[in-house]
Amino acid sequence: MQRRALLALLGGLPGFAWALPPRTLQFPRDYGSHPDLRTEWWYITGHAQAGERAFGFQLTFFRSRVDETQSLRSAFAARQLVFAHAAVTDLQGRKLWHDQRIARAGFGIASASEEDTDLRLRDWSLKRDKDGAYAASLPASGFGMALRFAPTQPVLLQGQAGLSRKGPDAEQASYYYSEPQLEATGRLTLQGRAFEVRGRAWLDHEWSEALMHPDAVGWDWVGMNLDDGGALTAFRLRRRDGSALWFGGSMRSADGRLRVFGPDELRFEGTQPWTSPRTRATYPQRWRIETPAGAFTVQALLDDQELDSRGSTGGVYWEGVSDLLDAAGRRVGRGYLEMTGYAQPLKL
Repeated sequence: MQRRALLALLGGLPGFAWALPPRTLQFPRDYGSHPDLRTEWWYITGHAQAGERAFGFQLTFFRSRVDETQSLRSAFAARQLVFAHAAVTDLQGRKLWHDQRIARAGFGIASASEEDTDLRLRDWSLKRDKDGAYAASLPASGFGMALRFAPTQPVLLQGQAGLSRKGPDAEQASYYYSEPQLEATGRLTLQGRAFEVRGRAWLDHEWSEALMHPDAVGWDWVGMNLDDGGALTAFRLRRRDGSALWFGGSMRSADGRLRVFGPDELRFEGTQPWTSPRTRATYPQRWRIETPAGAFTVQALLDDQELDSRGSTGGVYWEGVSDLLDAAGRRVGRGYLEMTGYAQPLKL
């Protein structure tokens, strides 16, 4: 309790941040929330089929510590905020569906358990069961998700045993693990029409005190489930002028061998620009990514997958289902591309 009080006090000081210490992640505890740290998210992306109909989907639950209220004793003080957004990409219909929620934790409205993944925000929920599978229920405006994600592989610890650097200074880091190659099953609903779907998904869980360097305005990230059972993660933090501030990522092969990439081992080059008619932000729709595991191309499957989440997270993102191609142009995987900080600098 003394440590928690001290962290709450120091975390409320303007500009204060500390380097996260290396630690051994403990499961199932670390599937749950970490309210001592300022920012946390559980992020599931995936793709699924219903016959010939193809979809992408993503859902994200966030927890954010409110520093100004940590010392208040009132039960009505908003010490933690829980917010979420969800989206479905209908590839045949060439349309993105998106919705969002936000509420303060408590009073049975919103919660993020510290014991295991158990997130609730009004009528949205994500919960991990005793078998390790996640159940997501998100009835939304014009669409809905009722999906189950079952693990097929062990947890992937990103960075150095789960401590992932996000910048040149030690305090720019997160605790970070992924669960790639989740088997996704369940139902997607679009305008009252239900589709029984099956596909693959990817979960990222990160928590941090100070994720971004002061010079960073956003990031570009890919999480790709390879068709052969492997998993590719690659990201870069970006300055305002578009230059790279930091790189990271990993490749885990189908047989479980893990290669963690150093910040000097990756290159990103974006082409095929698309400009949003709503925000006027321009996003590359095709990326060439050079890694120690090979050179790849990431190709968005729909240009307009921009999410305006200013009603919850406060930002505008591009998050969309994309294909991964090898150097010969052959598809070798499918997953998600995320681009932030293009419409406005991202603030965490």
